[in-house]
Amino acid sequence: MTTAVSKRVATARSAPVARRPSRYVRGHGRWALVFLGPWLIGMLAFTAGPMIASLYFSFTDFDLFSDPVWVGLENYTRMFTGDATLLTSLRVTGIYALVGTPLELGLAFLVAVLLNAGIRGSAFYTSVFYLPSLFGGSVAVAVLWRRIFSEDGLVNQLLAPLGIEGASWISDPSYSLSTLIALEVWQFGAPMVIFLAGLRQIPVQFYEAAQVDGAGPLSRFVRITVPLMTPIIFFNLILQLIRSLQAFAPAFIISGGTGGPLDSTLLYSVYLYQQAFTNFDMGYAAAMAWLLLVISAIVAGLNFLLGRKWVIYGD
Repeated sequence: MTTAVSKRVATARSAPVARRPSRYVRGHGRWALVFLGPWLIGMLAFTAGPMIASLYFSFTDFDLFSDPVWVGLENYTRMFTGDATLLTSLRVTGIYALVGTPLELGLAFLVAVLLNAGIRGSAFYTSVFYLPSLFGGSVAVAVLWRRIFSEDGLVNQLLAPLGIEGASWISDPSYSLSTLIALEVWQFGAPMVIFLAGLRQIPVQFYEAAQVDGAGPLSRFVRITVPLMTPIIFFNLILQLIRSLQAFAPAFIISGGTGGPLDSTLLYSVYLYQQAFTNFDMGYAAAMAWLLLVISAIVAGLNFLLGRKWVIYGD
């Protein structure tokens, strides 16, 4: 009996005692809230608040100069039944994204592989190739691009000595979208740097072992480099597709805000801008913005779904 009581007393003494958080821990939590406060206020004021407001306006007839009038789903119905120009902008944006993104990522990956091969001056070339992505989407570069591809611009001046007749790269609908895509591809520096960082993380031992087994350069590239780089390729693919869907400044500047000629460069964001700040149809523009959000989410979701079939993640 005495032994049993002693065991219970010993067990009670050895059991962990729940302690209240110390003053230091409680103070640490309060400081965390203090530092998070500005971010939370900013998110509510500049992100969550405007999103909720735009969702409300998308169900209204609102022109900035009068009170919004509730119209229900009228704006969304109009997008798919009474606005052929919106469908044109979706088509142009789709071509821009589906053509420009593979070209940009393909060029970025190729240059990254060459830079990773140990060529002399690779750091210098990396900096040079990365520079366009720092200011490639700026207004100044778009204006410069418009000048370079004008009828009397640098491109046609370089073609003339070769006996090649210059084209109206911007004013001709046959070339205008291609010129815009070229500006997008020219900004391959950002994905190139990400690819280069990924390539440098692949252990050299993998290539050495494959070389000992008789694998040639092409075989090593296909069987080692590409599979191990699929997560990086997938990451860049998502970023560039979403970026292409939301592209605005280059198309707006090069086309003079019209999306011309003949709507050949009318990206979705440019048409949204026209509805909001030219026609002052804020309700319809808000509905268009939410449609763009849904499209972006669908594109991202499809990529994640399809990525399960080709993206190889390490253990």
